[in-house]
Amino acid sequence: MSGDLARRLARETAGEVLFDAASRGRYATDASIYQIMPVGVFVPRTEDDVATAIALARETGTPLLPRGGGTSQCGQTTGAALVIDTTKHLRHVHRVDAAAMTAEVDPGLVLDHLNAQLKAHGLWFPVDVSTGAQATLGGMAGNNSCGSRSIAYGNMVHNVLGIDAWLADGSAVAFGPVGGLGTRERTIADFVRALAHRHRGEIEAHWPKVMRRVAGYNLDIFHPQSERPYTADGSVNLAHLLVGSEGTLAVTRRLHLQLAPLPRHKVLGVVNFTSFHKAMDSAQHIVTLGPSAVELVDRTMIDLARTNPAFRPVIETALGARLSSTPEAILLVEFSGEDRALQLRQLGALVELMADLGLAGSVVEMPDEAAQKALWEVRKAGLNIMMSLKGDGKPVSFIEDCAVPLAHLADYTDALTEVFARHGTRGTWYAHASVGTLHVRPILDLRQGGPNGGAAKMRAIAEEAAALVRRYKGAYSGEHGDGLSRGEWIRWQFGPGLDDALRAIKQHLDPGRLLNPGKIIDPPKMDDASLLRYPPGYRTIPLKPAFDWSAWNVQNDPVTERTTAPGSGGDNTGGLAKAVEMCNNNGHCRKFDAGTMCPSYRVTRDEQHLTRGRANTLRLALSGQLEGGFASDAVQDALDLCVGCKGCKRDCPTGVDMALMKLEFKAQRTAERGLSLKDRLIARLPDLAPLASRLPWLFNLRDRLPGAAACASPTVPASVRSRPPRRAAGRAG
Repeated sequence: MSGDLARRLARETAGEVLFDAASRGRYATDASIYQIMPVGVFVPRTEDDVATAIALARETGTPLLPRGGGTSQCGQTTGAALVIDTTKHLRHVHRVDAAAMTAEVDPGLVLDHLNAQLKAHGLWFPVDVSTGAQATLGGMAGNNSCGSRSIAYGNMVHNVLGIDAWLADGSAVAFGPVGGLGTRERTIADFVRALAHRHRGEIEAHWPKVMRRVAGYNLDIFHPQSERPYTADGSVNLAHLLVGSEGTLAVTRRLHLQLAPLPRHKVLGVVNFTSFHKAMDSAQHIVTLGPSAVELVDRTMIDLARTNPAFRPVIETALGARLSSTPEAILLVEFSGEDRALQLRQLGALVELMADLGLAGSVVEMPDEAAQKALWEVRKAGLNIMMSLKGDGKPVSFIEDCAVPLAHLADYTDALTEVFARHGTRGTWYAHASVGTLHVRPILDLRQGGPNGGAAKMRAIAEEAAALVRRYKGAYSGEHGDGLSRGEWIRWQFGPGLDDALRAIKQHLDPGRLLNPGKIIDPPKMDDASLLRYPPGYRTIPLKPAFDWSAWNVQNDPVTERTTAPGSGGDNTGGLAKAVEMCNNNGHCRKFDAGTMCPSYRVTRDEQHLTRGRANTLRLALSGQLEGGFASDAVQDALDLCVGCKGCKRDCPTGVDMALMKLEFKAQRTAERGLSLKDRLIARLPDLAPLASRLPWLFNLRDRLPGAAACASPTVPASVRSRPPRRAAGRAG
C-alpha cells in the first residue's frame, strides 16, 4: 500500500515524497513523549498537491495527518499515517485588510513571520504563544492555542473568523458564520446544532466553565459555556468547530484571522512573593486591575535562570533589592494599551493592591520596554530552561496545563504538589496565572518499568490530578490540546453521552476515520508503552566514543534535581546517547530570528537538515532503529550540510552540540569504513600542489572536457557547478 501511494504521489504531484526509514523516523515524534512511525511524509508545493494527496490517501485507505511545526506536546502530530508537512511551501500571507483588521493565511505560516509582516500596519495576531518563532497558524488552530495574553485577547478560537478546508471525501468547504454558509456547510451546522440541542442539559452540567478548556470538539458553540463567549455578539461561527479538532475533522487550506492593534505602550510590574501559595492566591485579585498578562515564574525557574549567564542579569533586575533572599515565586503583571498615563496608573494600582494584601514593597516597576522584553524572553524560555536537566529522568508533559478557576488556584497547586511528593518527585511551575492554567511537569524516568517505574507513576499522578480538577471544577486540558496524553480523559471530563456526541461529529465529517485517527475519538491509553519514545526497556547500541561525553553520562534526583558524577549514568555509549537525547523536539531550531541556528535549515527548510531532525536521526541510529547503525548512510546524509558553526550549542535551549556530534560520527564512520577517496584527496592537496604546477593541462581537463566535471564530482572535492581556478605552470604555493 505505502509503495503504491509513494509512486502515485511522485507521479501525480509536484511535492516531495519521503518514504525512507530515516525521513519517516524524523516525523515519528513531536515535542511529546510519544513516537509512532508514519506511513510516509509528503511535502506539498501547492494546494492542488494537498487535494491530490487526500484523494490518493482515500483511494489507498491510508490515514492522513496534517502537521505544522511538529511542536505539539501531547502527541497530536504523531501517527501511523501519511504526514502532510505544509511548512516548507504553504506559508504565505494572501491578504491583509488593515481597515477591517483581518488576514488570510496559509496553514504553514509561522506566527512570528505573520506578525513581522503585520507590524507595518500597526497590527498583530495576539495569540502570542511562547513558541511563536516556530509555531504555525495551522497547528495553533488545530490545538486551539492560547498564549500569555489570553486574558486580554482570548484563545485561538476567539480570533479565527473562518477556515477553508478539505473534508476527508475531498470536498472543499468554507467554514464561517452560520448565516453565510454554503449548502454542504449548512448541513454540517444543522447536524451539530441538533446534537447540541439534544445534549444541552449535559453540556450545561458537565462542560467546564473556564475559558481555558480546549478538550474535545467545540460542541458548545450553540450554547457557549465559557466565561468568554466564542463571539462578542453571540453569533455562531462554524469555523470554531474545527479549532481544537487536531486535524481529525478536516484538512486546513487557509485561515481567516481577526487581528488586533499593536499596543502602543506597555508597563510591567514584577511582584515578588516569599510564599508560592500567596502568589497563587493573589492572582484572583490582580486580574481585577485589567492586566493584559499575569505570568508565573517559580523559585526553581528563578534559580535555573540565575545559573545561565545570559539570563542572570535580567532575572536579578526583576528581583530588585531582594538578591540576598530569592523569592519563592514572581508574577509578571503587564498592562498595555494606547494611553501610557493610564498604564502607569494601573501599575501604581498594582503597588497599592499588593500593599493592601500585606506585601508592601514587593513590586519591581518596569516602565521601560527594553527591560520588559528581556524579562519576557526569560519567561518564554521557561520550558526550555526546565528541560535542560541531564539524566534519564525528564520533566514529563501530561498534566501540565490543567485549568481551574482562580479562586481555587492556590489550593489546587498545593494539593498537586503533595501528589508529586507522594510519588517521589516534584514539578516546576510557570506560565498563565491570569487564567488559572499553570504549566507543571513532574520529573519521571519513563524507561523504568514495573509498579514503581515512570510510566506507572505517570498514570497514578494523572488520576489524582484528574480528581483535583473535578473537585475544583476545572478543565483537564487547558491549552495544549488532547493528543495521546489527554485523549483518554475526554470521556471522563464530559461523560459518556457527550463523548458519544463528539464521536457522532467525527462520524458525520469523516466516516472512514481517515483524518488523524486515534486523536480525540477512541484514543489509546496515555501510558501505552508501545507509543512511548523511551519505553521501559529502551536500549542503545554499545559504542566507544572518540570524544569525551561523560558530562552527559549522569543520572538525576527527581526531587533535588542534583545529578551524579560525570560518567556514572550507565550509558553504554559513554554519554553520547544521552547528549543526543537532550533534544526535546520543541523545534526552537526552526526559528528565523537574529540567532545563528540553524543555517542549513534556513536554506533548505528540510527537517533532515534541522538540528532537531539530525538529533532524531542520531537517536534512531544509536537505539538500533535505523539500518546500518550510527555510521550509516542515513546519518551521513542528515549531517552532510552541517557546517559546524556551533550555532546550536549556543542557541539551542538544551545545548545540543551538533557540530561535535558530527565529528563523533565522522570518527566512527572512518573507523568502520576507512577514509573516502574524496577525503584522501583533500588531505593530500598540499602534496598535490607541486604536481599541479608542473602538469596544469592535466588538472584543468575537468573543466575542458564535456561531462568530465559530472563524472568527477563523486570523488573530486568540488561541486559540478563550481569552476575551480585554472592551474598555470609555475611554482606551487
